Amino acid sequence: MARRFLVTSGLPYSNGRLHVGHLAGAYLPADIFVRYLRSKGEDVLFVCGSDDNGVASLMSARKEGVPVQDLVTRYNAFQKEDFSRVGVEFDVYGGTHHPDFVEMHERISQGFFRSIHEKGFFEKKTSKQLYDVEAKQFLPDRYVEGTCPNCGNPDAHGDQCDRCGSTYDQIELIDPKSTVTGTTPELRETTHWYLRLGEFETPLREWLEAKREPHGDQPAWRDTVLNFALGQIKQGLPERAMTRDLHWGVPVPLDDPDAEGKVLYVWFDAPIGYVSFTAQHCADHGGDWKEYERWWKDSETRIVHFIGEDNTVFHALTWPAMMQAEGSYQLPAQVVANSFLNVKLGDTEEKFSKSRGNAVWLGEFLNEFDPDPLRYYLTAIAPESARTAFDLADLVQRNNSELLGALGNYVNRTLTFLQRFYEGVVPEVGERDERDLAQLARVAETQASMEKNLDAYRFKAALGDLMALARETNAYFNDKEPWKVRKTDPAAGGTILNVCAQTVKGLAVLMAPFLPYSAEVTREMLALPEGSLRWQDATVELPSGHVLGEPRLLFRQYELSEEQPTD
Repeated sequence: MARRFLVTSGLPYSNGRLHVGHLAGAYLPADIFVRYLRSKGEDVLFVCGSDDNGVASLMSARKEGVPVQDLVTRYNAFQKEDFSRVGVEFDVYGGTHHPDFVEMHERISQGFFRSIHEKGFFEKKTSKQLYDVEAKQFLPDRYVEGTCPNCGNPDAHGDQCDRCGSTYDQIELIDPKSTVTGTTPELRETTHWYLRLGEFETPLREWLEAKREPHGDQPAWRDTVLNFALGQIKQGLPERAMTRDLHWGVPVPLDDPDAEGKVLYVWFDAPIGYVSFTAQHCADHGGDWKEYERWWKDSETRIVHFIGEDNTVFHALTWPAMMQAEGSYQLPAQVVANSFLNVKLGDTEEKFSKSRGNAVWLGEFLNEFDPDPLRYYLTAIAPESARTAFDLADLVQRNNSELLGALGNYVNRTLTFLQRFYEGVVPEVGERDERDLAQLARVAETQASMEKNLDAYRFKAALGDLMALARETNAYFNDKEPWKVRKTDPAAGGTILNVCAQTVKGLAVLMAPFLPYSAEVTREMLALPEGSLRWQDATVELPSGHVLGEPRLLFRQYELSEEQPTD
């Protein structure tokens, strides 16, 4: 029986375009995993969308001089297009304030808040918050910058430090400044609803500690996620205000005068977007929005969140605490967090930054390069356990020497040889010797190793298995010398090319999660029907006499030019 997976990728802010660092963190590995699961016949729903609410969108709309609704709708469409171009295929790509999703999102977010409120896990209290006198408004977290109280980072945001990952109350910032006017804000009293996270320290600790070991069909969680989350619990989880003084977002659903003019904290409603997008998808495709409960409240569903390192605190602590407080949701089976991807400029590595002019924008990159080389490179250097750096020269070199020189070369030389000397059909099996059998066994061994790595969310290692097979199959071709053998023993030459054709078929199946466009071209060259690259068929042989399609180059060579796809 097929297993059921609900896979999500962190919601990108809908206030800008996507760069390749975004893709490497939460989206490409999730897409690889989903493609792998589907090739095995698993029941999968892949959910994502834009994070439209909160201050980030307001700030960008103010800067561009456009209505915030227009801005988030426009960038949602840009993001959806860029994801599609690079082959990241979501079942639903929503938006927390998108016209097609906002009604459902507000309904579920407000219901979630009310449920937690009714169970007594919120505390209403008046506290002092930063207020911009010149702008005449309280300052939400992203309208404040200052020095991190934990690590001394002078460019920390009002609620979280990107350098050390810690979270805090905005009034803890040292030397805070308003990003609206640049002035120093003053403290004024305001009323908000705080989630008592401290009440969940014990259940969260027990839940996370259990993730150090495999559970069911799920591997242990990555140490980076567990160590960070458990470290935060050890320090003590503070109460967190889950409402904000803001006009853009989900209105606080309470019949209380103090709730007027307030919205839910963006990091309260953003993860609920996974749920509301699922519900809207169910409504659009099945007619009953409540079918979302099958994905979110049924213990048979494995919920897997793919995120970047900066979202660890919310997905491994705050969001699970919210789910525990609400009481009816299944907790995540996995939180797969990647570290940041930097960009290499000369001998230095820097964080992607639009202001510094070093952001490699996804859309512009895809105007110059095919998507599969980018998917390959970002997986090969995946920041699964530590930060790595994007280097365009390295991408070009690895495309030319690895994708083109190893994988593409083997597929092309095999299919071209068959077209030229065997009339474009798969030869008879003949008598296979030990080397032939070992080559076919190597395909099966690679499949098993890749499956083990993919099930453990080790995508870089799985891709390494694939490329090792490509190199070994080139060695097989060279050692067997079919161009010589066919002249003296056509049947033996046919046996060699039969083995080569079976290996191409195996490679097509195994590369599909990583290189979907190239796998599809290979399928067409093998003249196989659409949808035939199923994982279990990697070692199912092509029949003798099978007529192949026309061979063509699988990858192209690139050269660096002075015009590079950066901002």
